[in-house]
Amino acid sequence: MQVALVHEWFNEVAGSEKCVGEFNTLYPDADIFTLVDWLDEANRQTLLGGKQTNTSFIQRLPFARKHFRQYLPLFPIAIEQFNLDKYDLVLSSSHLVAKGVLTHHGQLHVCYCHTPVRYAWDMYHDYLRGGNLQNSSVKSWLSRRTLHHLRLWDVLSSNRVDHFIANSHYIRKRIQKIYRRDAHVIYPPVDTERFSLSTDKDDYYLAFSRLVPYKRMDLIVQAFAHTPRRLLVVGNGSEMDKLRGMATANIEFLGFQDDARVAQLMQQAKALVFAALEDFGIIPVEAQACGTPVICLNQGGTAETVIHGKTGIHFPEQTVTAIRQAVDTFEAQQAQFDAEYISQFAQQFSVQRFREDINQHIEKLLEQKI
Repeated sequence: MQVALVHEWFNEVAGSEKCVGEFNTLYPDADIFTLVDWLDEANRQTLLGGKQTNTSFIQRLPFARKHFRQYLPLFPIAIEQFNLDKYDLVLSSSHLVAKGVLTHHGQLHVCYCHTPVRYAWDMYHDYLRGGNLQNSSVKSWLSRRTLHHLRLWDVLSSNRVDHFIANSHYIRKRIQKIYRRDAHVIYPPVDTERFSLSTDKDDYYLAFSRLVPYKRMDLIVQAFAHTPRRLLVVGNGSEMDKLRGMATANIEFLGFQDDARVAQLMQQAKALVFAALEDFGIIPVEAQACGTPVICLNQGGTAETVIHGKTGIHFPEQTVTAIRQAVDTFEAQQAQFDAEYISQFAQQFSVQRFREDINQHIEKLLEQKI
């Protein structure tokens, strides 16, 4: 069986890239197709076993290395140029256009969907507002026109997929809403072995994320400001200066930390505080693998990956008041959280479980096709 793996781009190693790495482990002889590939050799070796990928014409366009996202209007055309005729199985990892590759009736195309493209659909107005594009400028008009055509192509290209796999029930509902298609849910892989159990907890809360607007780290910092509770903030991003300006003496910014230090901080924290609305959310699962409770939003992926009152505390909305109340609730109930139970719960999201579920599901689809 000849297998093709399709992914939007490789310029960093995040959750979606780790999924492709696991697909490559399952199908080591697969060819990989992507719009652009800027992986350094260390990450290429770790993620893809050193394998080179097949890239699109976007890779060769001017300034593509730093600004390839500016070529968004060309992405649908670029992804359709890959000739995948010889492959029996096409497995796409898609959050934008990867699912839009062209296949024929003799092939099986399975799409692992991280999300329908957010800034073209339910985050459309947030995207315009964040880019100061809610005006009548030429740039605003061009952006709106581009996203309008992207929505049309996005729905059209969803019909090229034989079977969808969603990374959470939250994304399954979005697939049903936007594409009118059902999806089988398989949660992404989390390295639960690296984030091992520790029952020795210190007296601090941890917030770990990229410091960018949609992660809502500003709400966490405001919720802890002017309180006696110690908060450690790990991560870098465009909002660092803004967040520092909101902080009081009990809040410490650690910036970037390597993997070993992050694991140690998660193991020793009394709880992780996480305010983002995520499609799945790997960081809260990593914390739970350490036996650390999670205080998080009761929406999106974290509504599924954290059990209120058993592995963490949910808050209902992204507000400072809701986060403060959730922390108060955690303080009152802290003694009831069992680190060993929390860590065991997280094992259902392990890398090994992901490999087994993906392999079994695709084998079943292949048998049905035969």
